[in-house]
Formats: sequence, structure tokens, C-alpha cells
Amino acid sequence: MRTPRTDRGRLLLVLALATVVAVFTATVPLLRDWFDLRVYYGTVHTWLHHGGRIYDYQVPGTTYGFTYPPFAAVSMAPMGYLGLGTAIAGALVLNLAALAAVLRILAGPDWRRHGWFGWALVACGLALFEPLRDTFSFGQVNLLLLALVLGDGWLLSTGRGRWAGVGIGLAAAVKLTPALFIGLLLVARRWRAAAVATAVALGATGLAALVVPDASRFYWTRAMWDTTRVGRLDYVSNQSLQGVLARLGETGRPLWATVVLIVLCVWAVRARRAVVAGDWIAAFALTGLTACLVSPITWVHHLVWLLPSFAVLIRTGRRRIAGGLYAVMCTSVVWLWFNDASGIDGFLGSNTYTWITLGLLLWLPTGQALDDRAPLSRNATTTAPAPSAAAATIAAVSAQPGPSSSGTTAAATGTAVTGAGAGPGVGPARNASSEPTGSTRPTAAKPQSSSSRASSYTVKPPPA
Repeated sequence: MRTPRTDRGRLLLVLALATVVAVFTATVPLLRDWFDLRVYYGTVHTWLHHGGRIYDYQVPGTTYGFTYPPFAAVSMAPMGYLGLGTAIAGALVLNLAALAAVLRILAGPDWRRHGWFGWALVACGLALFEPLRDTFSFGQVNLLLLALVLGDGWLLSTGRGRWAGVGIGLAAAVKLTPALFIGLLLVARRWRAAAVATAVALGATGLAALVVPDASRFYWTRAMWDTTRVGRLDYVSNQSLQGVLARLGETGRPLWATVVLIVLCVWAVRARRAVVAGDWIAAFALTGLTACLVSPITWVHHLVWLLPSFAVLIRTGRRRIAGGLYAVMCTSVVWLWFNDASGIDGFLGSNTYTWITLGLLLWLPTGQALDDRAPLSRNATTTAPAPSAAAATIAAVSAQPGPSSSGTTAAATGTAVTGAGAGPGVGPARNASSEPTGSTRPTAAKPQSSSSRASSYTVKPPPA
């Protein structure tokens, strides 16, 4: 299949793909009704206007409340002076800006080469990526943190390392998982950047301790160690190593700690190799993969940290692999085992995203710095066909010959970032669920499920 050669034909193709993607996202995946954003909003609103305590608030009708460090609540305080609708709009704008920054960094210096057509196809492909669409629909913060962290990677890779570490420090103060990137700076022997990141993280945490001392004391002594505040370890959305073990019935800390230690050792060796070769994007990609694996709970929407890995695969010529893995992560396949993850099929299927993450950690190509990579062939065939019209068209873009201004070669996911968009999900449209970490699946009574939708929350939450 060849892509249109005229701008009019390309515009019609983009409009057709956008329509398919819009219908798919409106009917097949569950829209999360900004659940996590409502948690943030309700927490700061109750804290600022009703004298409630940050870690006591719960979304009405649910058992879910704030689980991030106190600095996250302090940084979200301006939200408490906005209406809920304005806060949702602001979150959308911030996430879109963060996604644009992430794509710009991962695309490299020749990002303009792909033109409007290539980037339009990229947008269609990204809209199908389950972690990304859930991040937007939940109103999550992971894209913002990814942009902060990759900003430091860009500074280091371009020789502007004087301010490197600030983004990582802020991200680590908002959420604990990005603190592993401070470890990357230590592995890379970037002592100044590591010191800056640590100082920023400690400074932000100290500021929160001054503003909300009681909440800080409670979080660092109790809440941080209580994973039940976040959700069930064995819930299928938990695609971390701890989630795999929990679904096997292994909840002991010693086994999990041993597995985590092994993974960290593998990460340290591979990340150091990437840094020595000057391949900072690969080093940051490996660290994002490892953070998802070793975190006790990694919900599906946290897997936006895998986006740099797809960029590395495509940059190093593994476009078919990138397209295939990306396609799988568009299908919501893990939810087929929502009710029963027993047996060999449950072990393999319910942990599909974990296996992808682990495989990328072990085999992601390293050692090819962005500025030294060989130019990609305009006539190369890229991604493997995926089960959607959008994906098939994206794969065809890279086979387009001639000096088109559209950005051939991996225009959809190629050097631009992600792998091919993928399939239309699993099964027909389903009823929305109140489970804040749910996906394409039927509603079921589970300990985590709330008895009413998050939309029952109003702009005037009851005092905690």
C-alpha cells in the first residue's frame, strides 16, 4: 500500500484515520472520567478550603485518595482555586504540551524532516497507545514527569549539563519512581547533576514539610509504606514485577527484593554501557523501564515511560519489533485475564506488558548516540502490519519513495518516536467502570471497585 503523493490526498487520509481513531477511543476503551485528576482536585480543595488533611480525603463513593508525596499536593495547590472544569482543561493542555516536548526530544535534531503528514500519523498512532490514552483520560501526571526527566537527558546529551538534574529532582519530589534517574546520574558519574537532582528533591520535600508538617510526617512514616492505599498488588493493571508475583500468590517481600536486586544489577550494567557510548536516550529509556519493573505498583497508564524505548528501537533500525510491541500495547490485551489470571495462559497473558518491559530492558539496543546514527533509508519497510487501518497506513508511510516533504521513513513512529499504532482493542464497547485503574473490560465487583462513579464528585467536596 502506497501513501498519497499529493497534499490533498494526504489530508484526506489523515482525516479518515483521525475519524477511525476517534470512533475507536469513544466506543471501545473506557474513558476514565478524569478520576485521578478528581483525586488531586478534591484533595487540594478540601485541604485549602475545608481544613481537611491531605491523606484523609477520598473521592466520594470510593476508597481512593491521595498517594503521592506531600510536595505533589503543594505543587497542585493552584488547582484548588479553579473550577473543576477549568482544572480538567488545564490538565489537558499541560499533558499535550508535555507530550509535544517528549516527542521533540525523542525525535532528535531532524524532527522537521517528517513534516505535517508524518506528525499527523504519529498523533493517530499515539492516540491508540493504551498507557497514553489512559494518562489523558485519568488526568494523570506521568507525561509531565517524563518531560521533566527527558529534559535533563537532552541537557546532558547536548553538552548543556550545567542545569541538568533540576527536572529529575522535581519529578522525584512529586513521585518516588523517578528517583531512580538520580541513580542513573550516579552510574554515569555525573556527580554535579546527581548532586543538583538530590538537592532539588530534598529542597522540594523540605518545602512541603514546612507547608504541611503533619501530612509530611504521616506520609514518610506511614503512608509511603502502605501499598494498600494505592490498590491491590495482584490487580491485573499492576504490570510490575511485584504484580506478577502477587498474581502467583507470592506476596513475600524477600523474594520480591531479590528479583528487584537482580533487575537493578542488569540495569546498572546496561545503563553504564549506554552512557559510555554517549547514548543518553537509551540510558534514560533503560532507566524508565527499570523504574516500571521495580516499583511495587505500576498501573498500565504508568507505562508511558516506555515511549523512549520505542524511539530507541526505531532509531536503531528495529522498526518491525517496535511496531509489533507497540501494537500489542494498544490492544488492552491484559484485561482478558481480569477475572482469572490462573494457569499458564493467565501467567503469560495477564503479565504481557511486564514481559514487554522486561524484554526491552534485556535487549534494547544501546551504544548508538543520536548524533552519530546512520540516516534511515527512505525505501525501508518499517513496522509490521497491525490490526487496524491506521496502523497499516502508518507502516506504509515509510515505504513511500521520492523526495516527499512529508517525512517518510518511520514518519508515523519512526525517528519521531513510537512504533506503529495498533489494533482496535479487545472486543466490543463495554460499560464504563468505576475502577480507577480499569481498562477495556466489563465491570466486576472487586475490593478496589467503588460503588459510584467519580463523576459524583462536586466542586464542593465535603470536609475530610
